[in-house]
Amino acid sequence: MPKLGVHDGEPLIVDLRAGPISSWDELWDALEEPCGLPDWFGRNLDAWHDALGTGAISAVVDAHPYLIVQVLGQGLFAPSNADGLSFAEVTAHTGEGRVDIE
Repeated sequence: MPKLGVHDGEPLIVDLRAGPISSWDELWDALEEPCGLPDWFGRNLDAWHDALGTGAISAVVDAHPYLIVQVLGQGLFAPSNADGLSFAEVTAHTGEGRVDIE
């Protein structure tokens, strides 16, 4: 199924580097507003994959051809944390986004 939404233009850049993200709940809370995630968003990697890869979940995400999430390499995104790596892998796997870890 092709992705819905815009296929050209500027990427959506979500800068979460104000502080470390320590948990899944903190990550989903931080992404909710800038990504326009609805209240019914599943707050898990399957739902995230659908939001990026399929579309029709977030008008904000769908209005951009690509998503860049910027995070610090601490907490959930520390080098030894498999959860942060999983988030980055799912984001990249969609072909519609990436995670930049500082």
